[in-house]
Amino acid sequence: MSADSIKVLRKPEFDKSRWMQMPRDVLIGHGVLDQLPKVCDDLYLGKSAFIISGEHTMKTAGEHACEILSKERDVSVFTAKSISPDVIEEAERAATENKADFILGIGGGKVIDLAKIVSYNLECEFISVPTAASHDGIASSRASVMTDEGSVSLNAHPPHAIVADTGIIAKAPHRLMASGCADIISNYTAILDWELSHRIKGEAISEYAATLSKMAAEILLKSANLISPGSEEGAWIAIKALVSSGVAMSIAGSSRPASGAEHKFSHALDKICPNTGMHGEQCGIGSIMTMYLHGGDWRWIRGALKSIGAPTTPKQIGITDEQAVQALMMAKTIRPERFTVLDMGLEEGCAEKLVRMLYKE
Repeated sequence: MSADSIKVLRKPEFDKSRWMQMPRDVLIGHGVLDQLPKVCDDLYLGKSAFIISGEHTMKTAGEHACEILSKERDVSVFTAKSISPDVIEEAERAATENKADFILGIGGGKVIDLAKIVSYNLECEFISVPTAASHDGIASSRASVMTDEGSVSLNAHPPHAIVADTGIIAKAPHRLMASGCADIISNYTAILDWELSHRIKGEAISEYAATLSKMAAEILLKSANLISPGSEEGAWIAIKALVSSGVAMSIAGSSRPASGAEHKFSHALDKICPNTGMHGEQCGIGSIMTMYLHGGDWRWIRGALKSIGAPTTPKQIGITDEQAVQALMMAKTIRPERFTVLDMGLEEGCAEKLVRMLYKE
């Protein structure tokens, strides 16, 4: 009897799946904050709005948002001075007590991360309203929280909508925008690390996410001369790149498209000398050095950062060269499961040469 008719093994089927969540409405431009009520209507978000903002950003944009939303909705406000597990719990209690239908994060990166986490934990939608171009978290599905052990990256969901008013963002301190741009430029080396891990470790890679992330970095590298203090055009370019980077992370399902060795270096600095440089500034400096290790055009990275007004040496952000060397050597202990060029066996003498290289003309 032939065994051809006996179906013992199931035929292989394509069963790869991923649930990708991305912002539905994205408004970028001058005066778009006034469109906030229309965005809420378009998304059918409900009548109870819960605003999370900071003390300064409440005056910058939160009060106006509260005024225009209050015409048709019940609005309550939570003012946060920082983001921590305790603050997260406090915000969640306040949102629950006020029976929030949806949450708005109006402020910088920490405020938006807080709103993202609260909305995720309470299973309600949130709108991202950045007041500065300092953080690619305005559109991503990741959130960072500082704990006693250092910065922790948490999985959340991306905003349902982004309303980025360039008139407001351009007025923020330029250091914030420069830091955000440096964070995005570092995507370039993050992708090189991802590709390296794919070749050496067999890590899965999303070509779509990698290409979008690299495109965001190239937008800023090629338009660096337009990123200047008070420039709305510069703010528009920066926000567009930040949104693209956030979407790339949502597609990948992780922060891999925007986080490599340069982020490990930054997180190591946070442990060695906390509250010194800004996250994006540290990533930018790290990206110069890791681009050199990848054999790429590190001078192009450094030149773009200088043009934008971002720091390119540890000294410029109050960090000693010795601390930078220590961070390079510590980086491999940060998220050891994420393989990067700094996990290839960097010697301390080479790390010292890398830091000295930053000062070369």
